[in-house]
Amino acid sequence: MRPQRAIVKQLPNLLTIFRLLMVPVVVELILEGRLAWAFWVFVLAGVTDAVDGILARVLDARSKLGGFLDPLADKALLVSVFVALGWSGVLPSWIVTLVVFRDVLIVGGAILYEMVVGGLHMRPLLVSKANTVAQVALGAGTLAVEGLNLDVGPLVGVLTFAAAATTIASGAAYLWVWGRHALEATHEGDDR
Repeated sequence: MRPQRAIVKQLPNLLTIFRLLMVPVVVELILEGRLAWAFWVFVLAGVTDAVDGILARVLDARSKLGGFLDPLADKALLVSVFVALGWSGVLPSWIVTLVVFRDVLIVGGAILYEMVVGGLHMRPLLVSKANTVAQVALGAGTLAVEGLNLDVGPLVGVLTFAAAATTIASGAAYLWVWGRHALEATHEGDDR
């Protein structure tokens, strides 16, 4: 592979690393109360997420590293923004706790599943994708309302409810799927 082609193939991963580097920037902006700037950095992070996904497909540049880094960058950004907004008193602590607990539950469940059952194949569930959209909308909506002084009526309340509902549904769905697979694996082991 020519050096230029190798560099081009790494563009999606470089964008993902750039998104990871934006996490402490957006957190610091939130903690300093500079929510308008935090909103724009959050939007830029969202744009890089979309662009790196498009580039990975168009350039046929999907990689094992990208498959690991992309969801890590997404989770790091979302959880950090939620924690910072909660710490600043902008978001209620119960929604922050719910979001963080779900992610801890999923990571802990994945580790436990791999240790006990083995052969974990992580594929995002549809409800998990809806949850990500709801959490991004709540994070962006909250930053926009607070940072840009937008009057959107009850929108943030609706987004909070949607994020909470999909967070609970997503966590429960992962537990259900993994529990079912673990039982099937146990029964297959008993049949041998």
